[in-house]
Amino acid sequence: MNIILLGPPGAGKGTQARKLVAERGMVQLSTGDMLREAKSSGTAMGNKVAAIMDAGQLVTDEIVIGLIEEKLEGDHAGGFIFDGFPRTLPQADALGDLLAKHGTTLDAVVEMQVDDDALVARITARSTCGDCGEVYNDLTKPIPDDGKCSNCGGTDFQRRADDNEESLRTRLMEYYKKTSPLIGYYYAKGDLHTVDGLGEIDAVAKAIAGVLDR
Repeated sequence: MNIILLGPPGAGKGTQARKLVAERGMVQLSTGDMLREAKSSGTAMGNKVAAIMDAGQLVTDEIVIGLIEEKLEGDHAGGFIFDGFPRTLPQADALGDLLAKHGTTLDAVVEMQVDDDALVARITARSTCGDCGEVYNDLTKPIPDDGKCSNCGGTDFQRRADDNEESLRTRLMEYYKKTSPLIGYYYAKGDLHTVDGLGEIDAVAKAIAGVLDR
């Protein structure tokens, strides 16, 4: 099964993707993670990515598609979760062509809907384990009392510099301008399903499971 998790920054896509990886054996393809992995790989593609990122330029769609294709060439029976890609209509077309090339399809697009004001309140209170990426929140999922990550035992917790209201609202506006057209695109194809992205983590996971198990 191949799915896209669609939603604005901070909607919880990464958290839900990790649960799907653990519970269903799926492979999470996060654009950011793939670019960082490629940058440090030392391969020809990795060196190209490193040069572009070090120059402060945007990585082209062609390169991102190339990185995704490398992953698709492996044997992953559980399927893939596309997290952070596609972001634009041209990228959506490119992904569809790539999946067809590899003899597979997109099974579902799960839109994690959020209320902007509630999202801002949640994101400005979040922190992340620097060792494993587990996400915590001062309001809904605080760091354990012993100061250790419940997932890996790490003690290095970080807050993103752009997890403030001004930066987040700017990122939300960018999302709505560039990525929200995908909602109509996938709705027209009959692939779109929506869940409440601001529910409790397990409740959101249950809603996503309901979509995938139909």
